[in-house]
Amino acid sequence: MSNTWLDYVGQRENAEIVGLVDIFEDSAKKMAEKRGLDVPTFTELSQALAATDANLVFDVTIPASHKQIVTTAMEAGCNVFGEKPMAESYADAEEIVRTSTQTGKRYAVMQNRRYLKQIRSFRDLVGSGAIGQIGSIHADFFLGPHFGGFRDAMDSPLIIDMAIHTFDQARFIIGADPVSVYCHEYNPPGSWYKGNASAICIFEMSDGSVFSYRGSWCAEGLSTSWEADWRVTGSKGSAKWDGASLPIAEAVDTSKGPEFILPMQQIDAADTWEGREGHWGCLDEMFHALEQGRPAETDCLDNIKSVAMVFGAVESARTGKKVQL
Repeated sequence: MSNTWLDYVGQRENAEIVGLVDIFEDSAKKMAEKRGLDVPTFTELSQALAATDANLVFDVTIPASHKQIVTTAMEAGCNVFGEKPMAESYADAEEIVRTSTQTGKRYAVMQNRRYLKQIRSFRDLVGSGAIGQIGSIHADFFLGPHFGGFRDAMDSPLIIDMAIHTFDQARFIIGADPVSVYCHEYNPPGSWYKGNASAICIFEMSDGSVFSYRGSWCAEGLSTSWEADWRVTGSKGSAKWDGASLPIAEAVDTSKGPEFILPMQQIDAADTWEGREGHWGCLDEMFHALEQGRPAETDCLDNIKSVAMVFGAVESARTGKKVQL
């Protein structure tokens, strides 16, 4: 993942890499050599900030390190762009938000799955009123990635490391925030993960709608896309998105008479997104926000609402009870 961030900075005229930090300094030195970077390397972020006069930190560490990295950077006067999730626990996320508020420094989180022309089209279609008032939104996510490494040892690899994307997408698509969650988490036969790699969640949302999530990270065969498979039902129709193609929708055809199953008319989805996609689109937004002196779309002040969905789901699964968010 760090290669993506370094590639991006290499194409910006107003940014440059001034140092690399890794707890294993040889790894930082090898990266500098690989990328042709004539920069110092460090094992401690505080040392790097003192030596380089940097004003922006890219945090591409594992989730357990995010709170320390982000708060250290902001308290030293730096803004931060980082990988999801914004923290390893909700308490850590709250501390990060407090530090951001106290220091006035920004922490923008990589939620790259917001930055696809298809999801922008889906969001616009759902928000246009063409299918009426939203009653429910549903996401299916079924993949079987064999990562190895830290994910295989996590207690809740699907919810904590991946579902943050899908939960954040749901908020983005319908423009609503979570109110409560009930989650059943489990680890099915054949799983190669130590922790629970599958889950079913039901969220109540602030607009009165319900968001249901079914997911597995150890599902072999018949994979969904990484962007999930979506359906939104409204008072006048429904919209679907398979995570890859442009969305499709149908609404009641009011020009025809009533029948047992009401006649439908197709609604065409607009393809108007002109920004870059994926990580590059999210990084564009992060830099534009800094340049314009505003919080990014994925700033921690907003992203903590998606984080609340993650840790609320984990708490619900642990207790077997619905959790208020």
